[in-house]
Amino acid sequence: MTEQNTDWYGPDAATFGDRVAAAREAAAMTQAQLSRRLGIKKATLTAWEQDLSEPRANKLTMLAGVLNVSMSWLLTGEGEGMSAPAETEVDLGDFAGVLKELRELRTEMRANADRAARLEKKLRSLLQAAEKAEAVTA
Repeated sequence: MTEQNTDWYGPDAATFGDRVAAAREAAAMTQAQLSRRLGIKKATLTAWEQDLSEPRANKLTMLAGVLNVSMSWLLTGEGEGMSAPAETEVDLGDFAGVLKELRELRTEMRANADRAARLEKKLRSLLQAAEKAEAVTA
């Protein structure tokens, strides 16, 4: 493994979760497939990949074996692991379309947030009116 590859997944560039996710994807496995092979819940694997928790030693050993990387590489980015991802050519036309779609989505989200705020205000008014009516009849 070259120094460049070690740096790509090293502690300064990637976390334990990043390395688990990258190795899983390189092994062409979904989270569901890997979790099934390890005998864990998918939520547990998701937590590992999001750096919310880490596996116990026995699961770390199994994880390294299933993904065909060393435990040391998973933990530190050093040792037997994966090569850096290959650089790919990017079509700049794709960026414009994605950016446009993202802006449209943001506009929709703002409109939905405004709608949700209006509904919440209406609900509070209805609850206050119901409480007042209940207080009068009590």
